[in-house]
Amino acid sequence: MEVEDLFRFRRIADVDVSPDGRWVAYQVTDVDLEKNATRTCIYLASTDGSLSPRAITNSGKKDSRPRFSPNSKTILFQSNRSGSMQIWSIELDGGEARQLTTLSTEATQATWAPDGRSIAFASSVFPQFSELPFAESEAANKKLLDQIANRNVSVRVFDRLFYRHWDSYVEGKRQHLFVLQLKANSLGLEPAGSPRDVTPGDRDAVPTSSTFSSSQDYCFSNDGTGLIFTAPPVKDEAWSTDYGLCRVQTDNQSTTWQSLTAGNPAADSGPRISPNGKFIAWRSQSIAGCEADRWQLRVSPIKADGTLQRVTSSTENREGVSLTAELDSSINDFVWTSDTELMFVSDRIGEHELWQVNVDTRLAPRKTDMRSERYLGGIVMSMSSAAGQMAFVSSRMDQPPEVFLRSGNKTVANLSQANTELSSQIAWASQESVKTIPIEGNRQMQMWILKPPGFDPNKKYPVVYLVHGGPQGAWENGWSYRWCPQAWAAKGYVVALPNPRGSTGFGQKFVEEISGDWGGKCYRDLMAGVDYLETLPFVDSDRIAAAGASFGGYMMNWFAVSTNRFKCLITHCSVWNFESMWGTTDELWFDEHEHGGLPWEHPERYREYSPHVKAGELGKFKTPMLVIHNDFDFRCPIGQGHELFSALQRQGVPSRFVNFSNEGHWVLQPANSQRWHQEVFGWLDKYCPAHFSEP
Repeated sequence: MEVEDLFRFRRIADVDVSPDGRWVAYQVTDVDLEKNATRTCIYLASTDGSLSPRAITNSGKKDSRPRFSPNSKTILFQSNRSGSMQIWSIELDGGEARQLTTLSTEATQATWAPDGRSIAFASSVFPQFSELPFAESEAANKKLLDQIANRNVSVRVFDRLFYRHWDSYVEGKRQHLFVLQLKANSLGLEPAGSPRDVTPGDRDAVPTSSTFSSSQDYCFSNDGTGLIFTAPPVKDEAWSTDYGLCRVQTDNQSTTWQSLTAGNPAADSGPRISPNGKFIAWRSQSIAGCEADRWQLRVSPIKADGTLQRVTSSTENREGVSLTAELDSSINDFVWTSDTELMFVSDRIGEHELWQVNVDTRLAPRKTDMRSERYLGGIVMSMSSAAGQMAFVSSRMDQPPEVFLRSGNKTVANLSQANTELSSQIAWASQESVKTIPIEGNRQMQMWILKPPGFDPNKKYPVVYLVHGGPQGAWENGWSYRWCPQAWAAKGYVVALPNPRGSTGFGQKFVEEISGDWGGKCYRDLMAGVDYLETLPFVDSDRIAAAGASFGGYMMNWFAVSTNRFKCLITHCSVWNFESMWGTTDELWFDEHEHGGLPWEHPERYREYSPHVKAGELGKFKTPMLVIHNDFDFRCPIGQGHELFSALQRQGVPSRFVNFSNEGHWVLQPANSQRWHQEVFGWLDKYCPAHFSEP
């Protein structure tokens, strides 16, 4: 495998099954490395295999997020082909795509009403105009956007927190939901009037944090008169995780919305109504302020207009009941597969499992109601189901994402076949899951180990030790275009991917043990992983390098001030100083939960495991360090990289600072990604070269 293969593979995402079960639509992104650009098309495939996958859009722009109409004849999608992101439609029986929206504030995430006569979509608008009639609000939004674009003074003024998210400034806008009526003509669909802002006011109606977002953040009620959606907190949104399900009428003009989950001070998200309209399911957490709390699957009876019915058999003082209370892992994506059956994904030991749970009329789930199925190993995401067909995107470390189809007889087949030919030409690194590495507390740690292509057990190889981000995350048997273990192994390294304390998929207690203890048990778990690697006969224990991003980058910094076991370190968009991190990151709830409160309330907790407190140890160990940090990273702000690099340079530690001025927490632009890999592999080649040696 070559780095360039990462740009040759076709990138598959966002699956939707037609209501009649005959078709699957999905998006395919191709990378043009020379032009430093991508283009995304909508593909269509038949579930019976009679029609090979084919592109039904080909604008050369970004056509994404396909959604079938209730009658299976039309597909909604979003596209920037007209110069800004808008909602479009295309008929399955032919014809050109038609633009349905023309908002100056753009339009995304369209979904259908049950009768197919209207759609809902999201748009980021200036809230001060949101109560005006549409023509007036649109004109006012456009005027203000033009003023911002043409202003002579480079100034931004903020009156509250959450003025920036991930990699962009909010500019005072709010994400609102709009409803647009449609009518048919001989060529397809067209608007029947102007869009209506049904969530006016100074509040977001779509998750502002991706942590609480899902593949479906809102839906119509069964009778089409209401919208149920995931709303950010009413107040304290920068330090509260009280996301909840809200409801409004589709002709709503009030700035006050009905809360459906007011009984829960933690997060609720991702509403999905059963095909018969009798139940609603969603993901729910229980601990306020903790974004890594276990997600459970909750279900409640629902009225046709979208209001919930109280569950009389529930002993909880909350809406609905949990179907997964006895499952010690988080729920990821889920779908209704019948009127009373749900399929959901959960993490398990570095892979995903598909679970089935049945809902009876009493909503009294039992442990025996659930059963799990593991498909192909690896990762499952972007699930969609209708008429006995379920499609999803699946990947492994040695298989880029593809669309798979689970038919009524439960056979699973690769439907898209987008990367089969290129994959067959690659000599993949072999991988194994080691599950028995002893760590303190009488526990065991799991770790993935990849051996380079052409591996010879009689020779010794250098190691790259990769630490995942989160910290509440995991190295899973899935594909990544940013940190692809296969690309590292192809350079001639044994690649180790440990899942220490804090990793998901090993029980919630294991996840929670990282909070307040980043440099404690987790660090010692990782050192136990290195101890294990050094016992392997094919590992050159004198040539072990380490790399990581975000929390993984933090751990590189902690390694740098705590040990000399590594030949070199690579830290990407990391945390160096917990004290300055709190005041500059965008989502305050994370730091406040991890450290038990505010910095002035618990200064000792912010300092205990902050690498900057031990900065003098950099000069003691002098481990060569590559620092990568980006200007638009608002999660782990650029100052973290500046502070670290200054401490390294001041003490004469071999170091290099790579700064991408137009990237955020990740490096996404193709040319930048190529340069990122050149820098990373160049650093490894300089300080921990990838040649093997005789034993």
